[in-house]
Amino acid sequence: MKKFALATAFAVAASAAVAGNPIEPMMEAPVIEAVTETASSSGSNLILPGIILLMIAAAMN
Repeated sequence: MKKFALATAFAVAASAAVAGNPIEPMMEAPVIEAVTETASSSGSNLILPGIILLMIAAAMN
């Protein structure tokens, strides 16, 4: 029983000594959110309906 207790003590001490990781931890790169800006104006939304109205007006004459 004495040998078993001694072997257990050595096993616990040896596992604790090797428990560390020798490789340095890798840091993940921070996530950078891309900011996209749309260059739209209210005037650009009126071009197509304006052309359609002009075509209707020209067809009526």
